[in-house]
Amino acid sequence: MINSILSAQHLSKKVPSTEGQLTILDSVSLSLEQGDSLAIIGRSGSGKSTLLGLLAGLDLPSSGKVQLAGHQLNDLDEDQRAAVRAEHVGFVFQAFLLLDSLNALENVMLPLELAGHTNPKQRASELLIRVGLEERLRHPVNLLSGGEQQRVALARAFATQPAVLFADEPTGNLDSQTGESISDLMFAMNKELGTTLVLVTHDERLAARCQQYLRLEGGRQVEQACN
Repeated sequence: MINSILSAQHLSKKVPSTEGQLTILDSVSLSLEQGDSLAIIGRSGSGKSTLLGLLAGLDLPSSGKVQLAGHQLNDLDEDQRAAVRAEHVGFVFQAFLLLDSLNALENVMLPLELAGHTNPKQRASELLIRVGLEERLRHPVNLLSGGEQQRVALARAFATQPAVLFADEPTGNLDSQTGESISDLMFAMNKELGTTLVLVTHDERLAARCQQYLRLEGGRQVEQACN
């Protein structure tokens, strides 16, 4: 696992409940190299989003370890984990999480500006053109269609050229045709930029496009294989 861009060893997550400790995730392990793609699949409540959150350092496990881009996340405090995410990670969610007060270009420029990029406007423009929104650069994002908003979200996620992109149900709010288009775009950019893709999805067809898949049931890792 030394050369892995992302690895997890025996990850578990337990939370208190009225009936005692509730196990949400139970001893999950995985290892991904740069440029790999992994689908995390399973029914609602199986622990998929919890696993993604632990892998991204958004939460800490009850036991087990996560290494992301050479950093042992368990050894870092919240601010240090945030710094690792800012440098190495991009996110795409089912809810697009764009800033309505900004237009498409400004939404994509924001992470570049925070990262101190020398020419955020040019980089953001190039990415929006890459995702087919050359006619929408100045549009307020709340006036864009769902598919267009997710394209902005993709451009924003790839803006800082992250080592790992975490995508949680990225096509969940889209019709099948638009979802297919977004999927094509996500995998194309994944390949072009060499970004490792970790994808949570209910969609078996989308999961089949990843190099590997990991199936969870009741927080347990019941299957892991290559497609």
